[in-house]
Amino acid sequence: MTARARRITADTLGVAALGDRVTLVQFSSAFCQPCRATRRVLADVAAMVPGVAHVELDAEDRLALVRRLGIIRTPTVLVLDASGREVRRATGQPRRADVIAALGEAVRASDGR
Repeated sequence: MTARARRITADTLGVAALGDRVTLVQFSSAFCQPCRATRRVLADVAAMVPGVAHVELDAEDRLALVRRLGIIRTPTVLVLDASGREVRRATGQPRRADVIAALGEAVRASDGR
């Protein structure tokens, strides 16, 4: 199953629910400086856009999931559409404009466009 075909559920992530429209999943590690900046960017964008959730996971605490999803470094951000399908993946500290563009892509994927 390819990354784009795989659906990631709230149970897989250990959260109550995914975002109604998009979920930004951030894999971080404790001493990762870019992870802190990424957290701020993703939280700000999620707060601005209705239906968007930001989930941050500690990569060290979730090693089995990290391996299963092929996460190689932190920060890594997965952008999931409303059904939990991975639409985009990025490593390193994202720019706010790139996150907003990825949200648009995920919403279009959810709408079937």
